[in-house]
Amino acid sequence: MPIIHVDMIEGRTLEQKRALVEKVTQAVSETVNCPKEAIKIIISDMSRDNYGEGGILNCDK
Repeated sequence: MPIIHVDMIEGRTLEQKRALVEKVTQAVSETVNCPKEAIKIIISDMSRDNYGEGGILNCDK
């Protein structure tokens, strides 16, 4: 049973998340020959103040 964890900065719509889950599930199913029903996807939304790059918090950019 594949478990896919996706970390993203918050702000995606529910429709975008639905499309992501659908397409990632399809890709994993085809790649590892696994039934779609066995694939689990966890989406974690991070606030901009919980992510930094190059020494700067994303919310400060």
